Amino acid sequence: MNTSTEIEYPVSELIKLRRSRRAFSDREVEPDKIKSLFEAARWAPSSMNEQPWSYIYATKNQPELYAKIFDSLMEGNQIWVKDAPLLVVSLARRNFIRNEKENQSAIYDMGGANAFLSLQATELGLNVHQMGGYEKDKIMVNLNVPDAYRVGVVMAIGYVGDPAQLPGGLKEREEAPRTRIVQQEFVMNKAF
Repeated sequence: MNTSTEIEYPVSELIKLRRSRRAFSDREVEPDKIKSLFEAARWAPSSMNEQPWSYIYATKNQPELYAKIFDSLMEGNQIWVKDAPLLVVSLARRNFIRNEKENQSAIYDMGGANAFLSLQATELGLNVHQMGGYEKDKIMVNLNVPDAYRVGVVMAIGYVGDPAQLPGGLKEREEAPRTRIVQQEFVMNKAF
């Protein structure tokens, strides 16, 4: 796969600035900014306007709830997430409310809401790092999540910290240029 560090075509400044940093400062995320993140998610598009996403969040000022989320993360994520002042679990409701049929777009729609949340975070000077490295069963039990929901990603959110605080190879990864697969590798104007 060919990759590049260059943005090849015009995109929003927020997209240019968005990164998934691992180094967080200990500065708290202000309550109004937390509400702004979820307001951005609220306005994401969804199939049949179902808005199947839900979020459970905890700040470090809520140590019991924070620990329930943190403890479900894989050890490799816990190493750096420990400094994040805000943890968010994204969830998708499996079925449509209107008819209880399976919503096959729920995970996609939740991902769109997460993207809106991430771009709003960038606008507010915050960093979001989304993680799939968690124990699904543990998070379901720890947060008492009903079977009607699927867990999406867990997000560590806060202000960017000093990469020097990261252990070993994580510091180098933090400081490395952001690369992306070039369009020619994933965009087609023909059938497979």
